[in-house]
Amino acid sequence: MSASSLQRPASSLQPQALSLLRFITCGSVDDGKSTLIGRLLWDSKLIFEDQLAALEADSKRIGTQGGEIDYALLLDGLQAEREQGITIDVAYRFFSTDKRKFIVADTPGHEQYTRNMVTGASTADVAVILVDARKGVLTQTRRHSFLVSLMGIRHVVLAINKMDLVEYSAARFHAIREEYEAFAAGLQYDEIVTIPISALNGDNVIARSASSLQPSASSLQPSASSLQPSASSLQPSASRLQPSASSLQPSAPSLNKMPWYSGLTLLDYLESVNISDGSFEKPFRMPVQWVNRPDLDFRGFCGTLASGRVQPGDEIVVAASGKTSRVARIVTMDGDLDEASAGQAVTLVLEDEIDISRGDLLADPLARPSFADQFEARVVWMYEDALMAGRKYLLKSGCCTVPAAVSALKYKINVNSLQHEPAKRLELNEVGVCNLVLDRPIAFDPYGQNHITGSFILIDRISNATVGAGMIDFALRRATNVHWHTEQVTRDIRAGLKGQSSCVIWLTGLSGSGKSTIANALEQRLVQLGRHTMLLDGDNIRHGLNKDLGFTEEDRIENIRRIGEVAKLLAEAGLIVITAFISPYRAEREMVRNLLPAGEFVEVHVSTSLEECERRDVKGLYKKARKGSIPNFTGISAPYEEPLSPGVTVDTSLVSVDKAVAMILESIGLNC
Repeated sequence: MSASSLQRPASSLQPQALSLLRFITCGSVDDGKSTLIGRLLWDSKLIFEDQLAALEADSKRIGTQGGEIDYALLLDGLQAEREQGITIDVAYRFFSTDKRKFIVADTPGHEQYTRNMVTGASTADVAVILVDARKGVLTQTRRHSFLVSLMGIRHVVLAINKMDLVEYSAARFHAIREEYEAFAAGLQYDEIVTIPISALNGDNVIARSASSLQPSASSLQPSASSLQPSASSLQPSASRLQPSASSLQPSAPSLNKMPWYSGLTLLDYLESVNISDGSFEKPFRMPVQWVNRPDLDFRGFCGTLASGRVQPGDEIVVAASGKTSRVARIVTMDGDLDEASAGQAVTLVLEDEIDISRGDLLADPLARPSFADQFEARVVWMYEDALMAGRKYLLKSGCCTVPAAVSALKYKINVNSLQHEPAKRLELNEVGVCNLVLDRPIAFDPYGQNHITGSFILIDRISNATVGAGMIDFALRRATNVHWHTEQVTRDIRAGLKGQSSCVIWLTGLSGSGKSTIANALEQRLVQLGRHTMLLDGDNIRHGLNKDLGFTEEDRIENIRRIGEVAKLLAEAGLIVITAFISPYRAEREMVRNLLPAGEFVEVHVSTSLEECERRDVKGLYKKARKGSIPNFTGISAPYEEPLSPGVTVDTSLVSVDKAVAMILESIGLNC
């Protein structure tokens, strides 16, 4: 291609500020999501020569279209995706037209990958929900539609795909549209635009439905003359070697295969939809990501504006402390700005030296965010281990991370009927409404008002895996009515009066391992040494405080949560607290550890083997559990998670009780 052929009028070379639209494709398995995006890229002439060659080869080798071009292969990049012909991970693609720039997320349709769909939807403005015209609205269609609404997407395209396989039936199109609109009436959409398409053939994707020939692999080899663009057809990227759309059309006159449809094509809608969320007009919010202090003369607060605008001279407030100051400068790599708005990453320099750290939220003092340690939220569970009330997680909102627990799971939502159903746990891909309690207050806005400051993720404290995504509805009233009162008599004063240091000695192990025997002997020895103690035994506690609890996983978690709080109160009284509980889950033992000051939690693993515990079986419990008479029995039908790094490990089949007591006393600094 000669240089002269690339010359265009100067006016056509001026950059145009095109708006950016983020959208996702979602729906059930094999509804044609990847094929649709591949067709968009194809018809937009956004496939390069090397991609074209690879697509031709891959279509022949692993394609699903009988050797013809398989557009889905442009998106399905993982080997497992190509082998199975499915989408597993979220695939992002960028393309643009003369009217708008686009980032599209191709999300998986399988239920087990729903969490990946939520990830793709979290930043989208529009959702294209595909439905196979042969199958109609399926369970996964409903699930994805509900999640789209939950994530705050208000513009939806219902793309009824594979119309060619139902002979472009208008009756079938209208039946699916009516069924979907009846279901979606309970969702918070601003608009639903229904378009009949054939992603494979390109009907109503970019151009109107017309008779067209599917290009064969051989037709993709452009001739030398076809590679010379005319001035009027020249695209910004001259290296694209895809043949023009006209070269793929038959010479016969085009006939409209869906004359009964007169609406927009998919691309027409995407180019014209108004997706302004009003983030510029919302109150100023900026989560602080980093405190920039390169030298003694500069202190700036870095972050991306979540909403609103800010100018030098504007007053701002630190949501957590209530301290105020004014903006002195707005610093960027390209120089100082006169104004910054939502979406811009900037460094704010303030007029006053006030305490601001990573995780703080800077806000408009006239429209402050909520600041509370308890709130109601909608949670999408994304982990194999179920969410259960009482279990501790880490909650991350923006740059702020704080320990949190679900205090009450109010209900889960049936994605088929949108009905509320009672629940004690949330399984993988389920959605529920719950109350969360945090160890300290955070600043937030309801998700409906601000998606960035109103969203969070839940992180498993042990594996560090992201287990859930949440959207905050509102702060609980009790969060602002209940306050900590300062006590003049502290735990150290109480312990000092007793001449000891308070602590919690937590014995954990299987039933029959010897926990209670060691705990009793330990308390006797401590009393002989003149120490003040309190023993909490698993069986005894279940006669009173926890008599309402059973042995399900949820009840075991609540059992340990209550015991942990009681042990904390007793330790604050200056006592040496001894507990003997199976406490099978690491997360709950770690929760108790975090209730106490560092060094006051001593974990003792009574590691006697299951075989030895069964041999002892003083109460006959193991025999009953083996017969199935006792469900959820730890070690038999319920798991026991051994401590990873206990303070003391004792195997009572190898050491005597006296030796075990001596080992524990030594661990707390009492040699005897």
